[in-house]
Amino acid sequence: MDEQEFAELAAGAALHALSPADQAAFEAARAQHPEWEHLVQADAATAAALADGAPESVPPPALRAQLLARVVTTPQFSADAGPAVADAPSAAPTRRRRWTRALFALAASVALLAAIGVGAALVSDWLNRSPAVVALEQIEDAPDAQSATADVADGGTATAHWSESVGKVVLVSDALPPIEQDQSFELWFVRDGAPIAAGTFESTSEPTTALLEGTMQPGDVIAVTVEPQGGSPTGQPSSEPIVKIPTS
Repeated sequence: MDEQEFAELAAGAALHALSPADQAAFEAARAQHPEWEHLVQADAATAAALADGAPESVPPPALRAQLLARVVTTPQFSADAGPAVADAPSAAPTRRRRWTRALFALAASVALLAAIGVGAALVSDWLNRSPAVVALEQIEDAPDAQSATADVADGGTATAHWSESVGKVVLVSDALPPIEQDQSFELWFVRDGAPIAAGTFESTSEPTTALLEGTMQPGDVIAVTVEPQGGSPTGQPSSEPIVKIPTS
């Protein structure tokens, strides 16, 4: 047994979740390798913190469901080992142990954050990021990420972010001019002088992130106009753009 496998067993032991066979293997390895005892002590302390420091309130059902969904869909293998082979019966105990330790680490992290009063809010915010924010993160992580910034009327700014490999375009705007409650900002791809509607968004007092609908082509200009609530009824801009951002 190597140290990685022992660490998996130590997590299961701290949670009292080992099978009799795994428990026996854990105890034997523990006796044989006293230098690994720090793993046992660390996991025991974490398990105690989970039991003592977990809030009494029940997390919102939607948050609980999303966390469980993340656990189910997350690949369960360590950084120094490849994915477990589904057809190999001998790999099943290792897969279970790795799953146990991954869940153990996730639970410990959430409990630690919750103990200082911000855990549920931070996890909820991360899980409930808007499609525009997720797309912006994907673009910024892409090797071919590009951006361009232009000034908006009345002193605001707008930056277009795009990536051909991601296939998405996001506009981040700040200090847009005020509009009426029955109006919206509408996004456009201006291609060879012709505007193509790309969705609407509402302005806020904070920087606004909006995901454009459709696919940008080389040479497109990203434009924003003020339109009736929900977008131009004719499918064409009804006012002059408040900002134009060339992408080439």
